[in-house]
Amino acid sequence: MSESSESTARRNGWRLIVREAGRRRLGIAIGVVTGLAWTAAKVSTGVIVRQAVDEGIERDDMTALRNWAVVLGCVALASAVFTGLRRYMAFREARAVEASLRDRIFAHVQRLHFAFHDEVQTGQIMSRANTDLQQIQAFVVMVPLTISNFMTVLSVTVILVTIDPLLTLLALGSLPFLNLMATRFSRRLHPHVMAIQQESAELAAVVEESVAGVRVIKGLGAERVQAARLAAEADDVYRASMAAAMTRARFVPALELLPNIGFIAVLGYGGHQVLSGDLTLGALVAFNVYIGMLVWPLRMLGMIVAQAQRAVAAAERVHEVLATQPEVTDPPRPKPLPAGGGELRFRGVRFGYGRAEPVLDGFDLTVRAGESVALVGATGSGKSTIARLIPRFYDVEEGSITLDGVDVRELRLRELRRAIGIVFEDTFLFSDTIGANIAFADPDAPPEAIERAARLAGAHEFITALPEGYATRIGERGYSLSGGQRQRIAIARAILADPRVLILDDATSAVDPTKEHEIRDALAEVMRGRTTIVIAHRPATIALADRVVLIDGGRVAAEGTHQSLLGSSERYREVLASAAARHAEAVPHDAGAVVAGDGDGGPPGRPERVGGAVAGRARGGRS
Repeated sequence: MSESSESTARRNGWRLIVREAGRRRLGIAIGVVTGLAWTAAKVSTGVIVRQAVDEGIERDDMTALRNWAVVLGCVALASAVFTGLRRYMAFREARAVEASLRDRIFAHVQRLHFAFHDEVQTGQIMSRANTDLQQIQAFVVMVPLTISNFMTVLSVTVILVTIDPLLTLLALGSLPFLNLMATRFSRRLHPHVMAIQQESAELAAVVEESVAGVRVIKGLGAERVQAARLAAEADDVYRASMAAAMTRARFVPALELLPNIGFIAVLGYGGHQVLSGDLTLGALVAFNVYIGMLVWPLRMLGMIVAQAQRAVAAAERVHEVLATQPEVTDPPRPKPLPAGGGELRFRGVRFGYGRAEPVLDGFDLTVRAGESVALVGATGSGKSTIARLIPRFYDVEEGSITLDGVDVRELRLRELRRAIGIVFEDTFLFSDTIGANIAFADPDAPPEAIERAARLAGAHEFITALPEGYATRIGERGYSLSGGQRQRIAIARAILADPRVLILDDATSAVDPTKEHEIRDALAEVMRGRTTIVIAHRPATIALADRVVLIDGGRVAAEGTHQSLLGSSERYREVLASAAARHAEAVPHDAGAVVAGDGDGGPPGRPERVGGAVAGRARGGRS
């Protein structure tokens, strides 16, 4: 990163912190006022001690000493109360800032386009929404504390000058050096802190992948491989942390030493002044009390600088996410979705995930309302890409896609996606009850509607056989169920949404062929009279469609019925034979296992990430 871009990023980080803290300015102001009250109580103790010594001890007046002791106790009590209030307000507002930023990040990430999620690791996003926000919160906590400490230093300095200007100069002569060192400390620490934040995010990404992919790791016996990856990332965090620690080790001792030099000056020169009668004993004692008050704020200077650098580095990373603009958004003047049966038209569609070679190039297809069309093609031909373009997970580069006569780019995302139900091969279920998973897109759906959707998907029988039926809680991602059971729940989830267009992207891939007939009839019932896109490889599933379209070279190569294409298209027979061979190799004897799909040339370097998590109404219509 160039110096100018680094400076810009740092300014963006500070702006983010200031803007978020500004939204809590009332609470922070109350904390500051409370801190100033604490400062007043704290600073007054030196005056009280001076009076107690001069009027009580020096004059041997027990009554005066007792009275000043009572006053000192009352001030100490007030100081304690204000300390508690100051810290409570500081932490309350800092936590509010953290919560607000976390909500903003989550909402923004939900709006971001699929291409962003293809490129950014989940662990990186989690690190920004957790570790980075904690660093910002820790800095905001220090705002009222720092202001009160600054006012303490200022007030004490003024009081010391009134007692003895020369002694004050000797006691505080190290302050300019402290300021210079703090500036250099800040400049040298920032790159190390930024590196720690980045390496910590990389470590979080490896941990997230290890947990999410634990079955693959164990299945391949690759525990040592992943442990080595984790160790390498942990070593990077260690090295970055030690570089920052070395910088602190060079500067913090000086920040610790310089304030204590003031004590030496006060004892030497101040003691001489008392002995010569030019300074009272009470003034010398008060002077030492005030110097003691300065030690902790000046010690905190290094902590404040270090925390400020951690916070601004974290804010830079948070700003990177919040500043990313969604590429797929609602149009400025959206059109309403007209009444219709779900007619789809593809005209000259070109799309390629940003690659030089497009996946689809000049793709034309019309799916009539209520018609079911099976898309068949070799690996990478673009079948699943078509399914992703319809609900605008991605936008076409050229051409257009219309739903009932309206370009999908002219519709509100929420309205478009509520009209489309999607079941992908990679089924995602949430750690909740089976009923809640089916009703994910419509949490208020009545039990009768949930049961009807499950029956249509062929899931009702196995659900009712479970100990708690529809109230049975399933484990993370639904792995407590077999692959076929998860697939049926995902199909039921899409059915419950009652979409105008239903997309089944290899939705029966996880079902044992010997049991596929159990849901084939149910699918036929669901597809009847509904516009349906079926992406499949098994002839029995393909045969459910009214029409079969062969995709090759990013275009429609042939179309007709399954039987007619078997007789007329050699390429069609080759694709089915190749798919059958892959399926025979991939499907284990365990009927519940999930098999790998063929993909279609998705985003480079990233796994397919748009699984069943968006089945049904696509999560409230956000991109």
